Amino acid sequence: MTKGPWDQPDTPPTSLPRPAAGPPVPSHRVWLWLGLLVAVGVLVAALIRAYPEAIQTGQDQANLFLKLSVVVLVSTALLRGLQGSPRQYLKYAAIWTGVIAVLALGYAYRAELSGVPQKLKLAFNVGAPVAVGERTLVVPQGEDGHYVVDGMVNDQRVRFIVDTGATETVLSPADARRLGIPVDTLNYGYESETANGKGYSAAYDTTRLEVGSIRLEGFRVMVNKAPMSGSLLGMSFLSRLDAFEFRDRQMILKWREDEKGRAY
Repeated sequence: MTKGPWDQPDTPPTSLPRPAAGPPVPSHRVWLWLGLLVAVGVLVAALIRAYPEAIQTGQDQANLFLKLSVVVLVSTALLRGLQGSPRQYLKYAAIWTGVIAVLALGYAYRAELSGVPQKLKLAFNVGAPVAVGERTLVVPQGEDGHYVVDGMVNDQRVRFIVDTGATETVLSPADARRLGIPVDTLNYGYESETANGKGYSAAYDTTRLEVGSIRLEGFRVMVNKAPMSGSLLGMSFLSRLDAFEFRDRQMILKWREDEKGRAY
């Protein structure tokens, strides 16, 4: 039979080329991988022995098995992918060992580490009270020995110095003027004894005084007539709390709240 012009010539079937096999994994790399797995196994066994409460249910065991499987799979991929000298392999092994050790220590000391954010806030947030529990605030002592608290009076920030020797909470004339209080028209009829002699002040009812999560509605403060270096947070505020104490260079404030979330 004569072939037409569109017919293809007979060609022998060709087979697809086989993929080339990768180079064999060097034996020293295999031993390094096995040593790493043994180290992980020993570490896991030590942690289980030290903290048996962490693995109690079947779900805990399944989670542990899953995580170990991921470690084996990842390390197997690295086993075939790494190229270089044995010194490089040892370096990688040391890095992985360090990572695993850090994770293990983090888990072992998770309770202690959970308090690190609060400690950092206490160390660096000067004047900002830090919540350490339900209805509990902590104010760190300053380097000068004073306890400085940032409060809100009528929704405006005021920095107070805590003074347990002051009967009232006192605003300096500068702070009062900044808050919009008409200091020039107040009646400074309240007389008190101060370290500098007689002092005169005027009563002023604020809309709200807030210190951290503590909120006091309609709180009365005294506006001092003479200039002051700063405003004072006195016993008229502290006595409204459920409790306050000074311990380990910290002032601890505790309070109760009504159904509307107001302190009393």
